[in-house]
Amino acid sequence: MSGVRRIAAVVAAVGVLAGLTGCSASASDRPSVYVTTNILGDVVSEIAGDHLDVVTLMAPGADPHSFELSAQQAAGMRAADLVVANGLGLEEGLTQHVEAAADEGVDVLLAGDHVETVEYADGAGPDPHFWTDPVQMLLVVDALELALAELAGSGAADVRAAADAYRTELAQLDDEMATAFGAIPAEHRALVTNHHVFGYLARRFDVTLLGAAIPGGTTLAAPSLADLQELVDAIDRAGVRTIFAESSSPARLVQVLADEADREVAVVELITESLAATGEPGDTYLDMMRVNTDRIAEGLAP
Repeated sequence: MSGVRRIAAVVAAVGVLAGLTGCSASASDRPSVYVTTNILGDVVSEIAGDHLDVVTLMAPGADPHSFELSAQQAAGMRAADLVVANGLGLEEGLTQHVEAAADEGVDVLLAGDHVETVEYADGAGPDPHFWTDPVQMLLVVDALELALAELAGSGAADVRAAADAYRTELAQLDDEMATAFGAIPAEHRALVTNHHVFGYLARRFDVTLLGAAIPGGTTLAAPSLADLQELVDAIDRAGVRTIFAESSSPARLVQVLADEADREVAVVELITESLAATGEPGDTYLDMMRVNTDRIAEGLAP
């Protein structure tokens, strides 16, 4: 079997991971905020503190493109005081639930409405993975501060103080990432991943996106033989020594790509679309970004 056809066979065999979560609403009298993804859930929790009940729907390790809700969670969203979602087409299985909550009169904050979007090169629309650039997350924090402070009532001052503190941490993270990527020679700053998730990071830190195994912005798509052959050829021509697999997506396809490139290529796991389990590296947004920065910088260093 040819190399590219063997890759195609792997594509057919690899299923997309679905993330189901066990979170449920609190019985507290505090206003409730339902958050779709655990990345945003972590940020919202940091800002809200003890003044709001934050319910994060997506479990650690889940794929935001494919995870679904239970009937109880969907009902909770429709009864929430605020729903925070990524938007920009990320939560493909939750769109109807977010819209249903809005129809019930629930306030909905779409983080993607507040960022400076990047368009996919293949014309697939705006990239929803804005969190790979801390500056874009800072814009989201600005929007969250307003919504959460209003909801927190007498706790508004604490919410605003927490937002200020988090902005300071985001600025520090941005400086750390700029230093790490700036130390890599430009000709070595080339990323190959499962699918396109680093458009914002590439724009912010002058990183080249050499390609992705899965076209477009969703893990639910499948690469064609031509896509795969083109990527294998690009890996070989550029002399890429490390390609990156995301923890929320199957890594086997990327491993086959590494095997098919006619040289020694390592596969390194990144934590990109879902936080790690509590207590593991990458279990908060800030730690996830630092872990990924370290792994990318080490993998791309000459």
